[in-house]
Amino acid sequence: MTEASPISRKDQHLDVVLDGRGRHARDAGFDAVRFVHEALPDLDHDKIDLGADFLGRRLKAPLLISAMTGGPARAEAINRRLAEAAQHLGLALAVGSQRAAIENDAASGLDQTLRDRAPDIPLLANIGAAQLTRGFGLDEARRAVEMIGADALVVHLNPLQEACQPEGDRDWWGVGAALEALIPRLGAPIVVKETGAGLSGRTARRLVDMGVAAVDVAGAGGSNWGLIEGERAVDPGDKAHAAVFADWGIRTAHALVDVRRACPEAVVVGSGGVRHGLDAARAIRLGADLAGQAAGVLQAATISTEAVIDHFQIVVRQLRTVCFCTNSANLAALRRAPLQPFD
Repeated sequence: MTEASPISRKDQHLDVVLDGRGRHARDAGFDAVRFVHEALPDLDHDKIDLGADFLGRRLKAPLLISAMTGGPARAEAINRRLAEAAQHLGLALAVGSQRAAIENDAASGLDQTLRDRAPDIPLLANIGAAQLTRGFGLDEARRAVEMIGADALVVHLNPLQEACQPEGDRDWWGVGAALEALIPRLGAPIVVKETGAGLSGRTARRLVDMGVAAVDVAGAGGSNWGLIEGERAVDPGDKAHAAVFADWGIRTAHALVDVRRACPEAVVVGSGGVRHGLDAARAIRLGADLAGQAAGVLQAATISTEAVIDHFQIVVRQLRTVCFCTNSANLAALRRAPLQPFD
């Protein structure tokens, strides 16, 4: 089989996500989480404090934009729009994988002025954990951070994707040890995230004990990268192999509860099937410090900066209304807001 180039593979990924073929067969579990409505809030709606601290910077709302990008022509425009919107709204931004950018500067798809467009927000670089035993070491990790002037490096875990990808990296022997060796040497915080199948409390505890700055549960309920690889596969056997994993993984809501219980002191991002501001509020109530969204904003990011801003203004407005209707003056109060019994 002829292997797809990293650039064409990224464009295929983007197309599958945009048309919905890669959506997880399971929901994220958020609909089972219902707040007790407060009919007599003692609050000024407009003075509710949604601010959050992350990587030494203050956010205006507890939201992380987790980018999924295509090849260089599309990626540059998407990253630019996301960065401009994040700066305008005071949100955090993580770029997509920089593997291709590091391997081939001429086809990076990254705007080298990304930090100039977003000087005041937490900006996160991104490489795959599997690459840490395949030629990517300290130098490449530092290059990813320096390339965009990042505050931290995301190292993403994607074993299901690699197992379903025809050209995937399936030998993960030593990846954990390589990650543990990188953390104290990088000179920048490392955030570890799954890519749609979820982190268990046990794995999160292992990562926190290694010294990671934050974990992103990235649970089941949003994009399913096993299915995405199955959609772009040509061989019928590859398609059949991926199809059985349509509902694989730990639901985001369940992962958040498990990770927070195992790691009460950790910085936790809740992503995976976050559809709107109510889901963001639910994620925070279940233990997240920030809520992350990727596929949910991707369509807007293909249009314009203004479309991204409009999208997240609605998300923030919805989150504020949840706080208002639970009598939560800030995020700390939202984390204590009473919940209705599960149906």
